Amino acid sequence: MNATDRTPADLLASALAADPGRPLVTFYDDATGERVELSVATFANWVAKTANLLQGDLAAGPGDRVTLLLPAHWQTAVWLLACSSVGAIADVGGDPSVADVAVSGPDALDAARACRGERVALALRPLGGRFPQPPEGFIDYAVDVPGQGDRFAPFAPVDAEEPALIVAGAEFSGAEVVQKAVADAAELELTGPGSRLLSGLPYDTWEGLSAGLFAPLASGGSVVLCRNLDRLEEEALAKRIESERVTSVRRRAPE
Repeated sequence: MNATDRTPADLLASALAADPGRPLVTFYDDATGERVELSVATFANWVAKTANLLQGDLAAGPGDRVTLLLPAHWQTAVWLLACSSVGAIADVGGDPSVADVAVSGPDALDAARACRGERVALALRPLGGRFPQPPEGFIDYAVDVPGQGDRFAPFAPVDAEEPALIVAGAEFSGAEVVQKAVADAAELELTGPGSRLLSGLPYDTWEGLSAGLFAPLASGGSVVLCRNLDRLEEEALAKRIESERVTSVRRRAPE
């Protein structure tokens, strides 16, 4: 990160300027066998398109609440940075009835219908695939995002001191997200470029969000984000750690 980075979107801009080709998010879903690797440049392009969708089509701006009813997934990471880019508050797992925009995966559509504002549905299918039939009352993210612009500029300046993230009942400003992510990096053994953290933690706590996105981004490292990691045998996990050149691991303790 640079000394001037005040928000998560700033961290992404610095990563893009430093080394756009390096891996940033490598995603596995051990229920489907999916693997997706996104470089900084590819991830930033998804963020720009999503931020343009959020600001332009969904009319979201600074201070608006975007409830994310999504699992730990590369597209969730994109939405977190898109919210930061716009200045909207990313409310992870929050109450959709008080949201200006609700963004839902396929398993939370009924809950998301409580949102009286705009609703976006993510199929979370491999390769960013769309729903066979768009859910009633929602726009299909996979249909609407590809046509958005590849560059993003906010209509209004984003204030780093304003609320940017709510998770597990705790609220953080953009500046606090950056500060906490930087502070977490050492504990997570993220020492800079080349550091690769494998995270099997869900995105419903600060610890999961930090390990699964913010700390690797702040430190110049990358994350191997694993959904349904409990389905992977220990031998297969060891092979993944070796093949992905993982330098540290965070996951739930086996039950």
